[in-house]
Amino acid sequence: MINVKHPLLCCLGLLGSLTAAAQTWQPVTVQNTCATRHENATTLIGDSLYAVGGRGMKPLEALNLKTLVWQSHPTPPVEMNHFQAITYQGELYVMGAFQGKYPHETPISNIYIYNPKQGKWRVGPEIPKERLRGSAGVVVYNNKIYMACGITDGHYDGHVAWFDEYDPKTNTWKRLPDAPRTRDHITAAVVDDKLYLAGGRNSTARINKVLETTIAEVDMYDFKTGRWQTLPATSNIPTQRAGATAVTQGGKVWIIGGETVQLLAHNEAEALDPKTNTWTAGPRLQQGRHGTQAIVHDGKIYIVAGSANHGGGPEINTVEVLK
Repeated sequence: MINVKHPLLCCLGLLGSLTAAAQTWQPVTVQNTCATRHENATTLIGDSLYAVGGRGMKPLEALNLKTLVWQSHPTPPVEMNHFQAITYQGELYVMGAFQGKYPHETPISNIYIYNPKQGKWRVGPEIPKERLRGSAGVVVYNNKIYMACGITDGHYDGHVAWFDEYDPKTNTWKRLPDAPRTRDHITAAVVDDKLYLAGGRNSTARINKVLETTIAEVDMYDFKTGRWQTLPATSNIPTQRAGATAVTQGGKVWIIGGETVQLLAHNEAEALDPKTNTWTAGPRLQQGRHGTQAIVHDGKIYIVAGSANHGGGPEINTVEVLK
């Protein structure tokens, strides 16, 4: 046991504890309401959080995080659900998304792109037919887009470990080494030069095994070496769940919300420190939710919408922020 006697060290330790305790999720009081939705995505463009897609035809809406006013934008031309949206050069990109109903949702064959300045959607390039899937992790790294894992046949079967690189400048696809394991209902996060996959499951409605097929291991891809590795078992995600959202904040990978066999959507927010490969339990969401995506703006994590229970509802539209 270490006996800390220096009063300054004691005060600093107490201050650190108080600061950690003060960090909580807080409701965001918006000036107007937005649509309820789940199995949607969000991304940040400028100072606005864009809520896009979800089950059924959902409007595209943007919350200005300075004024807290929602603004309506043109509805996507097709239904899009179960995806991780990204921002590339000021535009919203949708790839690796599904359309249709449970359990045989079908992958959308093209990338869809929204330009906020023009206020227009356009149909982007085709995704290679042999690599089509949904419920995949999608990130941007060094001006290229990466798509990891996913499932080819909705919730029914066909989970894959595929990893692809797409270069929007040249419209070229490149197959990269498969991830160490298959997983769907996953979102990915990048810290420095490494991509992390934590959470997710292997949905197999074909044998009535969906919610209970969650994954414990954390897989990491090193862009510098071009290799995958699985973190030690001591670094497994503390709360296994799928349909969570992953963001990078403070140099850590945060896994927020999600769903399992329990009725209520998860409210856990857990952070992985890549420097030590250790997890820390963060403050819990005020409202558990799954099937949505969080964003980081000005050092704060924002989350909106999702399903309050496992499965298809109730859909919500509340916004929370972790300061």
